[in-house]
Amino acid sequence: MSPRWQGKLNKIDDYRWEIPQSYKPGMNVPGLVYADTNMLEVIRQEQSLEQVANVAFLPGIVGKSLAMPDIHWGYGFPIGGVAATRVEDGVISPGGVGFDINCGTRLLRTNLTLKEIQPLIPALVDALFVQIPSGVGSKGKLKVDNKELDKVMLQGAAWAVERGYGDQHDLEACEESGAMEGADPAKVSPRARERGIPQLGTLGSGNHFLEIQVVDEIFDAAIAKAFGIQGKGQILLHIHTGSRGFGHQVCDDYLKVMNQAVSRYNIRLPDRQLACAPLQSPEGQAYFAAMACAANYAWANRQCITHWVRECFTKVLGKGRSELGLELIYDVAHNIAKIEEHTVDGKRRRLCIHRKGATRAFPAGHPDVPLGYRQVGQPVLIPGDMGRYSFVAVGTTQAMAETFGSTCHGAGRVQSRGEAKRGLRGVDVAKVLAQRGIQVKAMSWAGLAEEASEAYKDVAEVIEITHQAGISYKVCRARPLGVIKG
Repeated sequence: MSPRWQGKLNKIDDYRWEIPQSYKPGMNVPGLVYADTNMLEVIRQEQSLEQVANVAFLPGIVGKSLAMPDIHWGYGFPIGGVAATRVEDGVISPGGVGFDINCGTRLLRTNLTLKEIQPLIPALVDALFVQIPSGVGSKGKLKVDNKELDKVMLQGAAWAVERGYGDQHDLEACEESGAMEGADPAKVSPRARERGIPQLGTLGSGNHFLEIQVVDEIFDAAIAKAFGIQGKGQILLHIHTGSRGFGHQVCDDYLKVMNQAVSRYNIRLPDRQLACAPLQSPEGQAYFAAMACAANYAWANRQCITHWVRECFTKVLGKGRSELGLELIYDVAHNIAKIEEHTVDGKRRRLCIHRKGATRAFPAGHPDVPLGYRQVGQPVLIPGDMGRYSFVAVGTTQAMAETFGSTCHGAGRVQSRGEAKRGLRGVDVAKVLAQRGIQVKAMSWAGLAEEASEAYKDVAEVIEITHQAGISYKVCRARPLGVIKG
């Protein structure tokens, strides 16, 4: 267990705390932490705030090194960290994106109610578990070769839709319409390709999940309605996964490249895990192009899973797609680097926004928000743990002003996977959840124990902080009924 963080924090208000630029010589900007006093005490139990200070050393960083309330220790950057660097003279860091490139969530609404679906939850969970490959190293049903994989890397979710795994609305309800520009398959290694080819269309393991959820609280009925969420008792489908071993290998490959680039460009960093290169350098451009390939792979992956979810529901319920609904509300990444325009010190600037365990949260009126939501703002999807609840929020102008249009991404761990397993030794996690009305299926007991509620912060407390700070506003809450875990 790491020692308690003893660094200096200046209180700005009840939900904002500053790590002053003077805390460590070499910080280019201050740190800014979103937390209340209770959450701050939890965060201080590890060294993730030291990582926030370290990120402030990155060349070209602007504004502040940001930490969301779900922050916890990560590779280089904390998970729950956001940093913006200037495009012209700033850097890009794989540690600011993470190993699971474009790990993200998508949420589907249905026309179903709790009353009509409850008796069928066990059958639906069984069908989903069979239909959607999950677990460590799981292999998908899709057969793609290198030439086809190139198309996945370039087209993202559109690749799946073109093959009948979805429709045009699915693309319209995706961040970046389900495909980032700038992808170049030539920048992806043979090893990453080897890992990616068999895993397309798989859920994976760890904190990835597929949940059948029911809306149990509405905070803003008008915005919920704009998202297609009509009220309590409505059934939603939540999918959380990313780029699998493909994205992991891309990150691994480019960390080696970046470790050499740090010396080549004479970049001084307090932690070698922050290895980076100037965005405009050959190394920076190559990583961005490979990262975009992995991001597009992840969007294709979630799109294929969406198709199989729809198939399972139509088969088990004996109803057609139009009768069931199963329309995509939104799909958003939370491990990604994006080139965006933001206002810094009164000037519009092109920036590279690193979001690692952080969700884009653009406000009403922003041109990147889908037309159907532009009057209210971008849907923000915040999953919690499998034993409690998840939230839907909406982006705000405050987020654009303060966090480069970003907010939290989930609950945030408070126990390592090992700690969680040790603490629940001898406990039948699935049985405990079943007693609370949650049907769960996983590949292993260890996979369930690692993801038990005890391992996570209460996402309601996380969301309350971002809501009170004004960087995303609560729209509704949903609790799990059926869960598929890797």
